[in-house]
Amino acid sequence: MADSSAVEEVVLRLEELLFPSIADVAVLSVAVNDEAVRIEVRSTVPGAVCPGCGSRSLRVHSSYLRFPADVPSGGRQVVLCLRVRRFLCPVISCGRRTFAEQLPGLTRRYGRRTERLRSTLAAVGLTLAGRAGARMARVFGVSVSRSTGAAAGRSVARPRSSSPAGGRCR
Repeated sequence: MADSSAVEEVVLRLEELLFPSIADVAVLSVAVNDEAVRIEVRSTVPGAVCPGCGSRSLRVHSSYLRFPADVPSGGRQVVLCLRVRRFLCPVISCGRRTFAEQLPGLTRRYGRRTERLRSTLAAVGLTLAGRAGARMARVFGVSVSRSTGAAAGRSVARPRSSSPAGGRCR
């Protein structure tokens, strides 16, 4: 019985350590080898909201695996094995029959990187665009092309200027 509570405590600490700002995520397993850390994760929310009509659904249609890359740890590549559920929309008139659950703060639709890795690459891209940014990302353990690093830097929302000329020099 004591072993069961010790395992639960370790899992809770892993979830806090790996995903400190993301609620409703459960770490199912962690596998470490010489090159990579593979973390199996799933959502703990019982349902999801249809992006088409806004209705909540609890009816699971199917599930699939996503493998978004995450920020490297200890010189090892980190890959999530994310179990994503597809739900059936309960509204018959809705244009979407099924939809995939989204995990805010972890991934984006069609994204191949976690939000943490995306923001790290954006910071590198803003600071060091092009080849220098790609070299710096490799030091972190992330392999990206120079155009990917520059694009990540451009994707960050720029603050709006309060000057009447809209921030342009005349």
